[in-house]
Amino acid sequence: MGTHRIPAGSIVSANKSAVHGLIMMKRLHVLGLFLASIMMGPAGELKPIPLPKPEFVGGKSLMEAISLRKSTREFGPDRLALKTLGEILWAGFGINRPNDARRTAPSAMNSQEVDLYLALPEALYVYEPKEHRLAPVLEGDFRGQTGQTFSKDAAAVIIYVADLSRLSKAKPETRLFYAGIDTGAISQNVYLYCASRDLATVVYDLNREPLAKAMKLNPSQQIILAQAVGYPKTILPDGEKNQQK
Repeated sequence: MGTHRIPAGSIVSANKSAVHGLIMMKRLHVLGLFLASIMMGPAGELKPIPLPKPEFVGGKSLMEAISLRKSTREFGPDRLALKTLGEILWAGFGINRPNDARRTAPSAMNSQEVDLYLALPEALYVYEPKEHRLAPVLEGDFRGQTGQTFSKDAAAVIIYVADLSRLSKAKPETRLFYAGIDTGAISQNVYLYCASRDLATVVYDLNREPLAKAMKLNPSQQIILAQAVGYPKTILPDGEKNQQK
């Protein structure tokens, strides 16, 4: 039986692939350590996370983003950078007119009743638009508690919570109706940002009562919807193909 030789070029290619894989793993490990270090205080307690200022250049045009807007329920394993998380939240319901604290999405009678809670693997935060930061709420991974199998695979899950007490100018029977409309506008902003930046997202319904209890919400706070965000399953942050199926 003859001896089969493996071409030298195949060995070189395999070595390059292995080295590239190790480099990617090391980068993800370093990113994870960095994120953990800024999210936890010296005693291991959660602390507020300042978010980088959003950039208003780059990405696809508005019309192109609208043409590409879609729901995606499969997510890759990579985490989102704080800058990207900040831009997603700002696009959704950040302050775009600082003089009077007006927002990127409309709200009934400018009540600004919808809060964006952000579920990350290590903790639950709430977005504070005036400071453009994440304020800690509770430790633990709340992504899977939103009730969809794909939610735990997403880099983050936005939980839209309406504080109906802020809708004081509206009739009590219409407050939840207005909150639903306002949440729809916010979630569409997130959709368009994700389409512009080649990210994956999907908005979905959820089992509200047990999640509200886990989040320790007060009676005036109502969960409206959830929205998962992250990288698509087949695309890495640097645009290279991921072999995961």
